[in-house]
Amino acid sequence: MSIDVTATVQAYYGQTLQTSADLKTSACCTPDALPAFVKPLLARIHEEVVSRYYGCGLIVPTALDSTRVLDIGSGSGRDAYLLAQLVGERGEVVGVDMTTAQLAVAGAHVEWHREQFGYARANTLFLEGFIEKLAELPLAPHSFDVVVSNCVVNLSPNKPAVFAGARRLLKVGGEMYFSDVYCDRRLPDPVRNHPVLYGECLGGALYWNDFMSMAKAAGFGDPRLLTSRPLEILEPQLKAAIGQAKFYAATYRLFALDELEPLCEDYGQAVIYRGGALGEEECFILDAHHAIDRDRVFPVCGNTWRMLHDTRFAPFFEFIGSFDHHFGIFPGCGTTNPFEPANGAAPTPAACC
Repeated sequence: MSIDVTATVQAYYGQTLQTSADLKTSACCTPDALPAFVKPLLARIHEEVVSRYYGCGLIVPTALDSTRVLDIGSGSGRDAYLLAQLVGERGEVVGVDMTTAQLAVAGAHVEWHREQFGYARANTLFLEGFIEKLAELPLAPHSFDVVVSNCVVNLSPNKPAVFAGARRLLKVGGEMYFSDVYCDRRLPDPVRNHPVLYGECLGGALYWNDFMSMAKAAGFGDPRLLTSRPLEILEPQLKAAIGQAKFYAATYRLFALDELEPLCEDYGQAVIYRGGALGEEECFILDAHHAIDRDRVFPVCGNTWRMLHDTRFAPFFEFIGSFDHHFGIFPGCGTTNPFEPANGAAPTPAACC
């Protein structure tokens, strides 16, 4: 028998968990290692908001000044209030959550944070709603620069709808930047229907390959992994319940760009990072495989070029080349010519499949 996901999540986060100390696994805990510029921003957030935080990662993309950000599954508002300081008074952060108790905490401190940040007007707004039903909220299509989410997509009973809804709300060149929990396999029903495991963000974790398919189906080509870490199960009974499955907290970035190709294609392009992005003054981190040092020519594939050239990151870079000439698969992307033998092996006989 399957659980009522919505009721389970609302009860777990609205009643069972009173503070982050009540968690039974490390899934909904952000690592202590935080960028230097983030720490003073967190210190300016109300203690009640911080105490009800249950995220699994740090969702602080760079270059947010004056942008409009949507935080889906915003909970008590910790991330929203953190991002509110980065978008500035000319920007806006909208939080969406379905848990009344969490929304009450977030909404109670809007004016307190406005005064704390020294803004003439509040730049945060919290809406009650379901993250898989974003189209039902008063949010215009293509009206957000960035969509963030912190350990919430796994809790949704309709994950493809979450990605589709986020894609619909993003501007062309916008980004979905989010942390969540993933698994190395598809989970059996006893794990997926375990109330505590689901509430702890494990029962609803996506098999990573299923996530890739969902993201691409929603229109997010070439998902990029930024960070990942293994998760620890603290309680012996819960550890026994999950068996051999391994869980990871990971941060991905998805770009709302229609031109992205299925593979990394080489057009002889390169970029030069000129600095200026907050927290990444000397090295711009696009993903786990692209750490771009300042003032250094950095060869890129066509997809990476578009992720930098056709987005809010363009002012920080110089761009070399175009799409006029194609040179095949980008070197080192992991995909080789299928017509050549691998590792020096002898060619296989001709076949019809």
